[in-house]
Amino acid sequence: MGKTTGFMEYARLEEGYAPVKARLTHYKEFVIGLDAAASKIQAARCMDCGTPFCNNGCPINNVIPDFNDLVYRQQWQAALAVLHSTNNFPEFTGRICPAPCEAACTVNVNGDAVGIKSIEHAIIDRGWAEGWIQPQPPQQRSGKTVAVVGSGPAGLAAAQQLARAGHAVTVFEKNGRVGGLLRYGIPDFKLEKMHIDRRVAQMEAEGVRFRTHTLVGDMPKEGPGARVMNEATEVVSAAQLQTEFDAVLLAGGAETPRDLPVPGRELDGVHFAMEFLPQQNKVNAGDKVKGQISAAGKHVIVIGGGDTGSDCVGTSNRHGALSVTQFELMPQPPEQENRALTWPYWPIKLRTSSSHQEGCERVFAIATKSFNPGSGRDKGRVKSLTTVQLEWQGSKFKEVPGSEKEWPADLVLLAMGFTAPLASVLESFGVARDARGNALAHTDAVGGYATPIPKVFAAGDMRRGQSLVVWAIREGRQAARAVDQFLKGCSLLHR
Repeated sequence: MGKTTGFMEYARLEEGYAPVKARLTHYKEFVIGLDAAASKIQAARCMDCGTPFCNNGCPINNVIPDFNDLVYRQQWQAALAVLHSTNNFPEFTGRICPAPCEAACTVNVNGDAVGIKSIEHAIIDRGWAEGWIQPQPPQQRSGKTVAVVGSGPAGLAAAQQLARAGHAVTVFEKNGRVGGLLRYGIPDFKLEKMHIDRRVAQMEAEGVRFRTHTLVGDMPKEGPGARVMNEATEVVSAAQLQTEFDAVLLAGGAETPRDLPVPGRELDGVHFAMEFLPQQNKVNAGDKVKGQISAAGKHVIVIGGGDTGSDCVGTSNRHGALSVTQFELMPQPPEQENRALTWPYWPIKLRTSSSHQEGCERVFAIATKSFNPGSGRDKGRVKSLTTVQLEWQGSKFKEVPGSEKEWPADLVLLAMGFTAPLASVLESFGVARDARGNALAHTDAVGGYATPIPKVFAAGDMRRGQSLVVWAIREGRQAARAVDQFLKGCSLLHR
């Protein structure tokens, strides 16, 4: 424990933001991280609890009190080693994780939680700046081969762990660049893609092979899943992977978006968020996008109140939208949670993102009844939508009589979450699905992450459904240990 009374002496220190007017002119990251002196003060607030609830609040069980103490003592390289012992990619989680560890922080019982995420951010950024992060190729090769399908956080974490265990790993990605939803679903102003690129370079030096533009199995021919990003120029069958590799790990994302089948859904100008967001990321990367969906000069309605909806808000504002409104089906949560009721669990409370602060009207307890077309030249395009307010009665929502309202809308973005991974991938391997459409694979210590199909495993969104990046990293690491144990009979990989 760094400073015994630190949590009483020092206030929580927040990371800063560049001014709204400045950051709306570009797509670069704008968070101003803590410097070494501020990180030391923030780390001094850690109580090093006898039972550190933050460890269990973190899905990957980061050893948080230990790296806090090391930062307080200014032993940065040792802090980086502790952080990397449980987390392959702290530069991702230090930027985009909602930090359930902070909700579980003991100081959060009746005060402000330790800024764990900001300390993690500071550690990993310093690690890269100092050149401490280097490839770790294995000392011995196992002679075993593993195919990883999907290059998102679960696939990357699993691939790196398996390569370091000595296996020859090939990662298959249907798009032109590695990263999955990290690359195409998260705006650059939250996560610049150079963070992915340098990890890929590290992994290639460790022996991982990446095959982009390569689709495994068949794409769906109809339904919402048919609109996901797919730049594949080569198709590899499930049978081919099962023949050529000793183990196959399915680690694709939950890419089937939740649709809104109301009258007018077919109108031009109504798009899934994942039709809109990837295009801007591709443009930022220097790619040419034909017919890019633009919010410039438009009234934009974002339907869905989660992180994806927030990303649509921030991107629309950078396009130069005339107005941005975000709808949420649920009632507005309280601004402050009832800590006595929720701690150390993730609380329900009003969360205002940096994108909301840049300009957005938020409307709660509202349902969309129809998308309405324009007339004349705008016939066939959405020009407005009709809504109704909701109220909770008993065990279900009911519409409030007389609350119908028409909203101007030139662009509607559906950001209501994702229901399942692409069924066609699972079908091509013959993998059974659970009630939610995810790959059927348990997480037991023995035989965990294995599907009923011989030598085929599943992890991340492919197995658990839509979730956080930090959960994907956990699943990738644990699945890697399961695959390693399957191939060698035992495993020394950390779970």
